[in-house]
Amino acid sequence: MTKKKVSAAVDGRFLDAAARLFKQQGFAATTVREIAKAAGMLPGSLHYRYPTKDSLLLALMRRGVEADMACMRAAIHESRDPVERLHLALRARVRFLLSRDSASVILFDWRSLKGAAREEMIRQRDTYEAFWIGLIDEAAGTGRLRPDLDLKMLRLLVFGAVNWVALWYSPRGERSPDEIADAFWGFIAFGVFDDAHRPADVKSALRELSALEPWEPRRLQGGLRQGRK
Repeated sequence: MTKKKVSAAVDGRFLDAAARLFKQQGFAATTVREIAKAAGMLPGSLHYRYPTKDSLLLALMRRGVEADMACMRAAIHESRDPVERLHLALRARVRFLLSRDSASVILFDWRSLKGAAREEMIRQRDTYEAFWIGLIDEAAGTGRLRPDLDLKMLRLLVFGAVNWVALWYSPRGERSPDEIADAFWGFIAFGVFDDAHRPADVKSALRELSALEPWEPRRLQGGLRQGRK
């Protein structure tokens, strides 16, 4: 094994141990010594590679985002149908969330980062979200989605529902990761109301619920603002 491969293997041991402990104990409660011990390595070796716990968390998140996007790209590679690609990416996202300890760390512990590390994580997040924005825009471009849907709200709905799976899923549950993703896809693509109970004018009903309106900034009580970043 080359030095490069040995170094990568050692990094992997540290990151795997950190992901496991951060998930079990939380970022703040986990010490560098605990991570080194769980990895079967000396604390000095960990400190040499990751001088701070923030740098370790950032490396873990960077690896997670890259792995998540790689899983989605592999899943959609064979399909040329933008709508089907969106469905396949949703499946891949759920599979990833439920297969890695680092997934829950990426979702929740990134807020522990400060300064430059936090800014780097936000850049990673923006790159990831841009990937999803592209998928949704391509699906909308087929003309098979309602042309006046608020696509940002749709994306936030999908992210919220899918990310929450990491908290409630159990391998002993009734549904597999793919079945959960497919159920979500069915709710989004086909709706939950029986045909006999849909409004006669669905577009007007959606407009009344603000589902078709752009998500523009609006003034809230106390001078706060809500809306687009």
